[in-house]
Amino acid sequence: MNLINQQRWGLIAGLLAAISFGLSAPLISLVSRSGSPLVIAALLYLGAGLALLLVRLVVPISNRECGVQRRDFPSLLGLTALGGIVGPLCLVQGLSLLSAGSVSLLLNLEAVFTLLIAVLIGREHLSRRGLIAAFLILFGAVLLTNGSWSGASLYGTLFIAIACLAWGIDNNLSQRLSLRDPLQVSLLKAIGASVPMVLLALITGGLFPGWQLSLILVAIGSVGYGLSIWLDLLALRHLGAAREALVFSTAPFVGLIFSLAVLLEPFSNGMAMASALMLLGVVVLLKENHAHRHRHSALRHAHRHYHNQSGADPHHIHDHSSEDEVEVLGQAFWHSHSHEHVEIEHEHPHVSDVHHRHNHSDAAVPKQNT
Repeated sequence: MNLINQQRWGLIAGLLAAISFGLSAPLISLVSRSGSPLVIAALLYLGAGLALLLVRLVVPISNRECGVQRRDFPSLLGLTALGGIVGPLCLVQGLSLLSAGSVSLLLNLEAVFTLLIAVLIGREHLSRRGLIAAFLILFGAVLLTNGSWSGASLYGTLFIAIACLAWGIDNNLSQRLSLRDPLQVSLLKAIGASVPMVLLALITGGLFPGWQLSLILVAIGSVGYGLSIWLDLLALRHLGAAREALVFSTAPFVGLIFSLAVLLEPFSNGMAMASALMLLGVVVLLKENHAHRHRHSALRHAHRHYHNQSGADPHHIHDHSSEDEVEVLGQAFWHSHSHEHVEIEHEHPHVSDVHHRHNHSDAAVPKQNT
């Protein structure tokens, strides 16, 4: 499988993750006032954990994936606390103050925060086109306050913005772990978020909805959070955090369409203008293409990869004389082990994944930052 095909699979995984998450926000809004925000967030991630645990039982651990290692725990703890606890809590609180359609559009801020963090801190590359798109999405979010900077509109917007910031940091931390087994990372995140929230809700006497609504929330969480997290990690692996944000920014429009068509929410002039700006921003982002000559420094690490001696993936051509069952009758397949990347200089379309973190100050051959 060549690099273009890997990016295509990353795009498909990202779109499926966006659809499942995009539908969850308006569905949660239907029951957001039936229980305390802590309880609702806990039930959502409880559903995510149960769904991923079921998948884990069906899909056994394989040596084709690299498992979570001890040095990954700080990143795993950070993404669990921010993406699994802070984000859902603020989302539920914001849904209680704003319409589902407005919240769906505001969720585009996640893409903006993910992009900014990936570029400014994570050293991913984003062109002027990407920065223009981020501005369009942010300006559209401002319009959703309907000119009101007080009351429920402002507070609801702030809660959603905090949730998106938490998820933006989560996405960048997750990108660091995207070379690990995505199902294992997703499961650890779901369990690590749901168990403390459930226990805290029980200790503090949180308001639980009826058992029927509780089951509905668990079901929403299993798809909108469990399945979405797993697929999104696959997208982060193949696309990088910045471009994953571009694909995932389609989720709010899925939620908006559902809110209008199924929940029959009114469509205001402000929402129309915000939709136009945000949609334009998404289109601009998706049209970005990045290719140039670049140099890779030598690097040694472990992750799932595919290669063959014909050079289908020039990043992964290495000897397996000391490995068992890596190649059978000359047929290469997906596998995981510690390997070394030799220094290489070439040109091809690429994204800012873990193998392409170089600066762009030198247009000819940027140096590799590791």
